[in-house]
Amino acid sequence: MKAAQVDEVRAALTEQRGLLGSVAAFSAAINLLMLLPALYMLQVYDRVLSSGNGDTLLMLTVLVLGLYALMGALEWLRGLLVIRLGDALDRRLAARVYGAAFDRQLAGGANPAAQAVSDLNQVRQFLTGNAIFAFFDAPWAPLYLLVLFLFHPLLGALALVGALLLLALALINERWSRQPLRQSGRLNAEAGKLAGDQIRQAETIQAMGMLGRVRGRWAAPHGEAVDQQHLASERAALMTALTRTLRIALQSLMLGGGAWLAIQGDLTPGMMIAGSILIGRMLAPVEQVVGVWRQWSGTRLAHRRLCLLLSSYPAPAAGLALPAPAGALAVEGLTVVPPAGQRVTLSGLSFSLAAGEILGVVGESGSGKSSLARALVGVWPARTGKVRLDGADLHGWDRERLGPWLGYLPQDVALFAGSVAENIARFGPVHADSVVAAATEAGVHDMILRLPQGYDTVLGDGGAGLSGGQKQRIGLARALYGEPVLLVLDEPNANLDERGEAALAATLRGLKERGRTVVLITHRAGVLACTDKLLALSGGTARAFGPTGKVLESLRAAREGATPAAAAGYRMGNWGAAR
Repeated sequence: MKAAQVDEVRAALTEQRGLLGSVAAFSAAINLLMLLPALYMLQVYDRVLSSGNGDTLLMLTVLVLGLYALMGALEWLRGLLVIRLGDALDRRLAARVYGAAFDRQLAGGANPAAQAVSDLNQVRQFLTGNAIFAFFDAPWAPLYLLVLFLFHPLLGALALVGALLLLALALINERWSRQPLRQSGRLNAEAGKLAGDQIRQAETIQAMGMLGRVRGRWAAPHGEAVDQQHLASERAALMTALTRTLRIALQSLMLGGGAWLAIQGDLTPGMMIAGSILIGRMLAPVEQVVGVWRQWSGTRLAHRRLCLLLSSYPAPAAGLALPAPAGALAVEGLTVVPPAGQRVTLSGLSFSLAAGEILGVVGESGSGKSSLARALVGVWPARTGKVRLDGADLHGWDRERLGPWLGYLPQDVALFAGSVAENIARFGPVHADSVVAAATEAGVHDMILRLPQGYDTVLGDGGAGLSGGQKQRIGLARALYGEPVLLVLDEPNANLDERGEAALAATLRGLKERGRTVVLITHRAGVLACTDKLLALSGGTARAFGPTGKVLESLRAAREGATPAAAAGYRMGNWGAAR
């Protein structure tokens, strides 16, 4: 599969091969210095005790302490290096992962966007924690095994059998834990998405006493995820206990075997003690690997999800910077299917607007109006056909460059945690004059001044603290900010009173005077007098398009002259009377 062929995480790590090489080099030095305790005991037992020379003991002790200090410094530097490695990985991938998760959300992906950020954090934390050192230290176990074989083949054979038993336990642990951990991760993501969706509807749930029932829907996957996690944890705990017990037993067996060989005269007492220390050091990384296997398994799953995400949603290519658009809009054979959906919501739609024209879009609920709005601003891709701005395919533009030239007011206005001014300025640099100008044009300046801190009033997530009408008018100011050349307004007057609708009409007239192109989707006839053209949608197709007066006349004639069944397709409220 193509998604599995691209590993940007591995590529990012490859870019840091200098750091990885330094960590490996420090690990080599540290593991060589780990021979010191065994060598020190060997010298003490076989030289110092037999000779009774205190000066030799003092010199050996001073030398070993100095080398221990060096080993401690290398451990500290190695820790700093892996921290830098994690930081470098985050700088390289954080924005990329965020962008890919954002694209997946736009495409209707099943996994929540927060999962991708969590996966990156898990990979980074694994690389910057002590667990990663087990994998750097484990390859040095053969060095300690070799020294044990040099002491005596029996000691080496005992250590080799012990290491193989520990590795077998690690493999059993991996196979036992793999499926429960995978299931737990999937179910946790499902439960998290359910909880997030439900909590966002807290008012509805509270008003209609639905808490127990919706909580039950969340509790089912959550409980199963916990059960799977418990299963994996119980198995890991058993393997950890067996591993630790086996390592301690092997150390004792090594001491006993060394004592027997010393009795036979095949080994010195110093080698007996050194052998016990060496087998402990040889098995320690293996035991560490078994202990961190659960974390390693979770990290592998996170890495796999990241690779799939980044492969499925590659970074957009940097296109040629196009000149500022004038606002001419052309829709050519546009067919739209919602992301992750199957049903066509727009089919074969074509029309064009000159710069400065205002188009009204009308139609019954489900006729495709909001689908058109999303397609016109590039939120939903076209299944077939094109949306062109000044002749250029909308998806050929760089979004960061195109964004300031577009104004979009969705049907469900989404404001963000931050000040009113920051929301209007689209969280870019807040230019006071531009913010006030946009708010004034949207007819919301006076309302903002009445807020507790005016433009500096901090809103909660989703615009918490404002009414629906206030959020809609601030959303309109955000759409107007920066003098965009194309504005797509989806039901901008849905929550407005008569005064607000009059202010909207004045805004539309001002936009027309300045040559701005506007697509206005509405269920209400009051603002249609401001439009130059009208598009009537029904069932995802265009039923009528042309100058507003002519289309309204044809709709009224169709409604009055057609049979009830035929007229149902033209059920457009009182628009036929709006001239």
